[in-house]
Amino acid sequence: MRYEVTGEPNHVSVCHCTDCRRCAGATGVAWAGFPIENLSLSGDTAVYCSTLGVERRFCLICGTGLFYTSAEAPAQVDIQIATLDDPDDLPPTKHVQLADAVGWEAGLHELPGHPRFPGQD
Repeated sequence: MRYEVTGEPNHVSVCHCTDCRRCAGATGVAWAGFPIENLSLSGDTAVYCSTLGVERRFCLICGTGLFYTSAEAPAQVDIQIATLDDPDDLPPTKHVQLADAVGWEAGLHELPGHPRFPGQD
């Protein structure tokens, strides 16, 4: 499955809501919102309705989360930035839904960092 998106995003943010965390298995998910007509797909996706009026689309082969659409904003599709060929092209500009964030997320920047697993770098 491949997709292509054109144009400039309406927003680029990291979401910390409970649904995003559970669907991605991550503490925050980076999204870029585009007009839905700017997205073209080659191949099929699986659909999961995480809440009423919300569809989350996943790769049928590997299960990677790809897209989010909502009945509240039917003209927009949110794309998980990490699935782009070059995710560095769309750095997030804000955090959203911080009321749902996992408490220890706030201190992640204070942890030691390693280019690879410790002992392999």
